[in-house]
Amino acid sequence: MSEKDQILARVREALTSPAPHPGDAHTNPQPASALPPSNNSRQWLPAVGETFQDRLELFQKNAASLKADFYLVERWEEASGVLGKLRDQEGWQCVGAHKGDLTDAACAALGLPVCRTDHPYDVAALESCDAGITECDALVAQTGSVLVTSRSAGGRALSVLPPHHVVLARREQLLPDLLAAFELLKRKYSDNYPSFISFITGPSRTGDIERVLVLGAHGPKKLSIICF
Repeated sequence: MSEKDQILARVREALTSPAPHPGDAHTNPQPASALPPSNNSRQWLPAVGETFQDRLELFQKNAASLKADFYLVERWEEASGVLGKLRDQEGWQCVGAHKGDLTDAACAALGLPVCRTDHPYDVAALESCDAGITECDALVAQTGSVLVTSRSAGGRALSVLPPHHVVLARREQLLPDLLAAFELLKRKYSDNYPSFISFITGPSRTGDIERVLVLGAHGPKKLSIICF
């Protein structure tokens, strides 16, 4: 039997078992013995490490492999210096941002015109910004991802339209894995989830064009993460 025939045979076999209708889980709940154990998937997910330092090193490694720039600083003055260096190197003329303790401090340090997305704004003006500066909900060591929502990152467009996305985070926001990230979302938003939740894993990329990696095809071509 060919591989194609084997695949089709498995599909036919699966189709013989009826799938539950939407809502059946509420009207006909499974017994506890039939449910998978809580967080059982951690046993087959990549190891993260037990200590904060382990997780920090893993996040740094994953961010580098994803072509994201990660800056770990001790004080806000260092973060301000990193922002100023990026501004001068890339010739920023204006930035997009939203209201927040970290973003307000960043905008004040940059001394540039700011398009704020937590007020009515012109989409063309945001698109013309050289960088979008946001806060986040968490950093995920396991995948090198940044977890953002429409509430933590100034709406849906700020992390997408400008060509350079700058994320400001605190060390206590570093989580071990995706399960911890979903647990955070549930604790933080379970009574009213945001309209937009995204795991940003490196700058926008595609390999569809002759299998050549192209950055910035569908969003920011550069991602910088400043953590203190």
